[in-house]
This record gives sequence, structure tokens and C-alpha cells, in this order.
Amino acid sequence: LYFSAQEGILFFYHVKDLQYEMKICADILQPISSLVFSPDYTVLLLVTDQGTLYTYKPADTGEAVKLLDACSSCFLAADFLTPGNKYCVSATVSGEVQVWFLEDGTCLSKLNLDIEVHVI
Repeated sequence: LYFSAQEGILFFYHVKDLQYEMKICADILQPISSLVFSPDYTVLLLVTDQGTLYTYKPADTGEAVKLLDACSSCFLAADFLTPGNKYCVSATVSGEVQVWFLEDGTCLSKLNLDIEVHVI
């Protein structure tokens, strides 16, 4: 079980039977608004309130890696484009949908919906 508190710390709870163990995985110093696992559960996308996108690989047990910052407005949410873990799609509050290459944060495509987005 992964979750984040308001301080921007990513926590992992390993739950087995009635026992649990808590571990701090990463501290990105920004409130996290969304957590999304890749289809094969190898990469976790972290979206912050301030419009920054991070990747975290649980198997590497390293720090979260900043992938990119929002261009025109804060990210509302992000998710993986399947199949695979190479690309993700994000949506901003202002209605901009973008496709990103996760390896280096390159924006591959952009579409403006011309509406304010509330949920993705």
C-alpha cells in the first residue's frame, strides 16, 4: 500500500495478516495529488499540486526522479499509456492533454480541449 501525506512524503505500508511495516520511500517536498502505477507495477507516477511529475521505481528503492514540470498550468492527473511503461498522458486544469516519453520527459504530443478539466 502506497500513500502520501500532505507534506509530499511517499510512504509504503507492507501489510501481512495483522502486522504492518511502514517505510518512507521518497520526500519530494511538494504535496502529491495523484499516485498511479504502471500496468506491470514497476513504475509509480507521482503528480504534485504544483504541477510536477515524478517517477518512482519501487524495485530500485531509490529516490523519486523529477521528470517534468507543468507547461501552462498545473497537472490535474497523469496515467500510463498502455501497453508498456514508456509513455504517459497528462491533463492540466486548463484542458491541455499531453503525451510524454518517460525516459527523458520529452513532450511528444499536445491537444487543447478548450474546456476546464475537473477529473480525468
